[in-house]
Amino acid sequence: MFRTTALALTLGATVALGTASMRAQASQSALVDEIFKEFSTPGSPGCTAGAYQGARVVHRGAYGMANLDHDVRLSPSSVFHVASVSKQFTAAAILLLAADGKLSLDDEVRKFIPELPDFGQRITIRQLAHHTSGIRDQWDLLGLAGWRYSRDLITDDDVLQLLTRQKELNFPAGDRHLYSNSGYTLLAVVVSRASGKTFREFTTERIFKPLGMASTFFRNNFNEVVKNQAYGYARSGPDFRLSVTNFDTAGATSLMTTIDDLAKWHANFDTPVVGGQPMLAALLTRGVLNDKRPIDYAFGISHGTYRGVPTVSHGGADAGYRSAYVRFPAQKFGVAVLCNLASTNPMQFAQRVADVYLGGVLGPVPVPPRPDEATGVQVPAAELQAVAGLYWNATEAIQRRFEFRDGKLHAVAPGLIAMKPLGGGRFEITGAASPVKVAFDSAARPIRLTVTLPNGTVEHLERHEPYAPTAAALGEFAGTYRSEEIDPAYRFIVREGALRLERLKAPPATLAPLVADTFTGPIGVIRFTRDAAGVVTGFVLDGGRIKRMKFVRE
Repeated sequence: MFRTTALALTLGATVALGTASMRAQASQSALVDEIFKEFSTPGSPGCTAGAYQGARVVHRGAYGMANLDHDVRLSPSSVFHVASVSKQFTAAAILLLAADGKLSLDDEVRKFIPELPDFGQRITIRQLAHHTSGIRDQWDLLGLAGWRYSRDLITDDDVLQLLTRQKELNFPAGDRHLYSNSGYTLLAVVVSRASGKTFREFTTERIFKPLGMASTFFRNNFNEVVKNQAYGYARSGPDFRLSVTNFDTAGATSLMTTIDDLAKWHANFDTPVVGGQPMLAALLTRGVLNDKRPIDYAFGISHGTYRGVPTVSHGGADAGYRSAYVRFPAQKFGVAVLCNLASTNPMQFAQRVADVYLGGVLGPVPVPPRPDEATGVQVPAAELQAVAGLYWNATEAIQRRFEFRDGKLHAVAPGLIAMKPLGGGRFEITGAASPVKVAFDSAARPIRLTVTLPNGTVEHLERHEPYAPTAAALGEFAGTYRSEEIDPAYRFIVREGALRLERLKAPPATLAPLVADTFTGPIGVIRFTRDAAGVVTGFVLDGGRIKRMKFVRE
């Protein structure tokens, strides 16, 4: 009798605990549903969200529509294009081949892709993975060459053709970290050539099938029919317009997957089925620059923190698709948010989901400074006015502007952001998790400026007088220019007192003068060059992930 009663009590307690756990999980799921309530509006695209605790899925939700043409709702099994979240799987494929002995991470890339130019230095597979190769970004190159993103069909061959025409790197390989999608397209080519299989075949056989990720694959055919596909959208006034990808290139992008499948990828970090601990450790190994400085980027995934807790994560953005996968390694917790609306911020959503499940572990929520905290020390107006103006670094093609207004110094970015004076020519630009630090050396001539960004990058600039060319001076730049590295002609004309750029498949753009012979526009900073006689002979372009591209005047 006693044993029976004890057993009944034990079973009863177990059931009660299980019921309490289920109630807690249901309550947390309800809080997650609330995060995505904005997509409950009829006819709105939206997101799917998965939360994972080890091998368990603790939340799976779908909010909004997958297809507005046919009123198809999103579901946890909806298949999304996840853009750059793809990169960690490309990196995993490289690491599997390294474990197979088919390649070394320190192999020169030209061992597998000999058609790449010889830039006079070794570029390794490892440097491609860490974005330290210096190779220019494919999307920026394609845009400069006249390709219209998501309108013109872009293939791996198109990307390779552009990359093989490049004459210079953005910087010496290993000197810096600058995100470049080209590196991951090249890694996919390496996977194919080292394995003897297509990139899609290799990743499916070695990663997705073993993990049971049945709805996951690298799409290499834009015309392929994909069951349960979510279509991408962007806002167009009060309505939406279709915004989908239009390329047959994979590695940097083009992974198709679901939140249910990503649960299996998440579980593999804690209970490895694919790659084992050596591959997973390698996947999370940070890059190191030539000067031995470590970077936050590892192999297709980036280290960071959220509310004081370490994370590894990656986001993605292509056309109307937005995605994020963030993992909290110490807690074995992860979140994936996949959206089909361009205006969404899935990483922010993922962090809010983490708030629900890890609230007791996370540090305090950063509190923006109150207005009275942001005032700083009192600085005479004359000192603030003295440092206002334009600052320029010709080597890096970086500009910073500051304006004195209403008794305060503001950073122009392009709107006005009030700066907190700290005294001694030092200021902070607050509002983000970490402030931007600004320091003026007023004793120098010209005045010098040092800007320290939250990631530790330091910029050194000098004050310059703004450039105000006359109509006659602008006429010196008029003409047609070409680059050996891309096909289209770039034409400059003077119209209505301004210099205008006209080029293939792009609307005309009016350029803004910056410093002598230098202008800014939608493609970046344009610096015209002159010969010994002072005649304009060409220009050098620095824009986004493209540095020092040379054009010659015809």
